[in-house]
Amino acid sequence: MEYAPVLKTKYKDVIAPSLKEKLDKKNVMEVPKLLKINLNQGLGAAVSDKKIVDVAQDEMTRIAGQKAVQTKSKKAISNFKLRENMPIGVKVTLRGDTMYEFLERLVSIALPRVRDFRGVNDKGFDGRGNYTLGITEQIIFPEIDIDKVTRIQGMDITFVTNAKTDKEAYELLKELGMPFKNTAQ
Repeated sequence: MEYAPVLKTKYKDVIAPSLKEKLDKKNVMEVPKLLKINLNQGLGAAVSDKKIVDVAQDEMTRIAGQKAVQTKSKKAISNFKLRENMPIGVKVTLRGDTMYEFLERLVSIALPRVRDFRGVNDKGFDGRGNYTLGITEQIIFPEIDIDKVTRIQGMDITFVTNAKTDKEAYELLKELGMPFKNTAQ
């Protein structure tokens, strides 16, 4: 038997039929899907110290379970001592099984480890059915060894869906287990 993440199986068997009824769709294929998850970390301090980007790339690779890529500056800004093509961040795009595994770890392990956690804000939707969540500390992920961390870095996590409205995307993410603060959307 072929391996499939628990959340992916749950989406096919439980969530998609439930959303079909909830969103009043005629066909299960019309139900919104999670297409990809982007993790992005901007490192402003990388201008003065090149090792910061390498450390962040290693941490992001461990968190995502997939190799992270360095992002480079597009243009030079003299006030920030920034030159063109200088590494200033890291990013990863997750799709398929890796995406569902990451989402499951994020919802069940990482987010509950946030101090004073009362749910994620439901104001991060962009109007096109995508949701962005900001994490202030990378140490909430169990893959990061707290003793080896030299700097606390934040990151942005963007959930890209094929939902037509924010309401549909909100319902999808809520069904996938995203712990939103407010239930009104």
